[in-house]
Amino acid sequence: MAPHKQGPFDLTYFTKGALSGGICCGITHAALCPVDVVKTRIQLDPQTFNKGMFSAFSTIVRTEGVGALATGLGPTAVGYFVQGWFKFGGVEFFKVKASQALGDRVAFKNQTAIYLGAAAGAEFIADIFLCPLEATRIRLVSNPSFASGLVSAFPKIIKQDGFIRGFYSGFGPILFKQIPYTMAKFAVQGAAANKIYQTAGINPLTASESKKLTVSLASGVIAGVAAAIISHPADTLLSLVNKQGAGGNGSITSRLVNLAKEAGFKKLCLVGLAPRCVMIGVLTAGQFALFDSVMSLTGAQKFHFVDPDAEH
Repeated sequence: MAPHKQGPFDLTYFTKGALSGGICCGITHAALCPVDVVKTRIQLDPQTFNKGMFSAFSTIVRTEGVGALATGLGPTAVGYFVQGWFKFGGVEFFKVKASQALGDRVAFKNQTAIYLGAAAGAEFIADIFLCPLEATRIRLVSNPSFASGLVSAFPKIIKQDGFIRGFYSGFGPILFKQIPYTMAKFAVQGAAANKIYQTAGINPLTASESKKLTVSLASGVIAGVAAAIISHPADTLLSLVNKQGAGGNGSITSRLVNLAKEAGFKKLCLVGLAPRCVMIGVLTAGQFALFDSVMSLTGAQKFHFVDPDAEH
C-alpha cells in the first residue's frame, strides 16, 4: 500500500497554521472571558470569593453588574490571537522541520519529544508578545476602574510603572506557567489523539472531517485538564504579581518569592483550580477543534506523524 502523501509544507502552509491558531485561541479565550474574570478574582481575593465558582459569578454580577464579566475582553482577544498565531503556527513549523530532519521513522518513534520541544520553543516566542496584553488584562480585572479598556490602559500602565515593570513583571511566571502548560497540552493531546485513532481503527490521513473533529474534541479535553493542573501554581503567581504593589518594590524575582511565601502551597496549587480545569478543558477542546476546522477551510491538510513500517 502506497503511503498517503502529505504537504507541501511551505510558507503558505505555515501561514495557514498560524492564522488558524490565532483564530482558535482568540475566539476561545474571548468566549471564556467571564470564567477567566471569576478565576482571577478568586485568586486575587480568596477572602471575598471563597464559596466556589458559581457563588463568585453571582457575587460579581450582583455587586458590579453583568458587564463586569467582560472586563479585559479587549486584551484577552487581541493577546490570545497573537499568542495563538505564534503558538500553533510555531508548533506546526517546529514539528514539521524536526520530522523532516529526523526522517519519518525516527520522528514517529519520538513524537512526544518532538511535541515537547516544538511546544516549548513556540510558546517562548508567543509569550514575548502575550505578556504585555496579559498584564493589562489582569490589571483591568483586579481594578476595573483603572481604565476603560486596552487602548486607554496601555499608556497609563507605562506612565505609572514603566514599560518593563508594567508589562513584563509577569514574564517569568508567564513562562513558568505557559511553557509547561503548552508542552503538556500538545504532548498529551497528540498522545490521546493517537490512542483514540488506534483504538477506533481510524487513519488520521484519510479520516472524514467529522471523525477528526470528534477526536480533536475528546483529546483536547484530556489535554486541557492535564495542562491546567500542571500550570496552575504559576497561573496564580501571575495573577498576583500583576496586581498593583504586589510583592513589594524589589526585583521581579524577589517579588515572586515574597508572593509565593505569602500565598503558601495550598493557595498556589488549589485555589481557583476547579474553575481553571473547567475553563482550560473546554478551551483546549475548542481550540483543537477550531484549529483543525479552520485549517480545513483554508485547504491545508494538517501534518501527522506517520509510521512508514505500517504502510507496506
